[in-house]
Amino acid sequence: MFWHRENLPDPLPAEPLELGRAWLEDATRRAEQPNPNSMVVATVDAHGHPSARVVLCKDLCPVPGYVTFYTNYESHKGQDIAANPRAAMVMHWDHRHRQLRIEGPVVRTSAADSDAYFHSRAWQRRIGAWASRQSQPLASRAEMYKQIARTALRLAAPDPGEDERAPDPGVRIPRPPYWGGYQLWAEAVELWCEGSARIHERARWTRTLAPRADGGFDPGAWTATRLQP
Repeated sequence: MFWHRENLPDPLPAEPLELGRAWLEDATRRAEQPNPNSMVVATVDAHGHPSARVVLCKDLCPVPGYVTFYTNYESHKGQDIAANPRAAMVMHWDHRHRQLRIEGPVVRTSAADSDAYFHSRAWQRRIGAWASRQSQPLASRAEMYKQIARTALRLAAPDPGEDERAPDPGVRIPRPPYWGGYQLWAEAVELWCEGSARIHERARWTRTLAPRADGGFDPGAWTATRLQP
């Protein structure tokens, strides 16, 4: 008899991301692995070349259905998204034997949302966002430290490299115009549970997304199907 660590609901739920968020909250609550909100985000550039990296999911919103992450808009991933505004992501909670995958279009978050998140970050990270031209070539580690020190001086803030535990100096550090959030809207969702002999539980949901003038989407109803492992 095959066993499964966990069975997907039968019948399958109408809103897959409700279960996906429950899995994320469970992994966060248990704290059995570092960064339970880490996810691999894959993008494709203008020449069709794929790339992937790990980022942190800062919001998983089941309805209307998207995940949010933040980065430098001029980074490799930012350039990919500008050329081809679609992405795929995966969260794998190995200790819980679960996996969540999402595919769909990507849009920037509002400036207000990006500002709010930026100002919630530690002051050292805010300086780092200004100092780093993410993904650009760097001559040496020492040069990066110099960039950070020069940036801190320009922002009238302490050098974060001198004492990383220093309290917030209370200096206003605005969000760089090239830094902010993205929303990956779910056009397809897959949920996976580990099974014996690689006979896993898998299900996939798909829907249509109608673009709105404000940059968001009006989602259609989900269609669900189970998949062979």
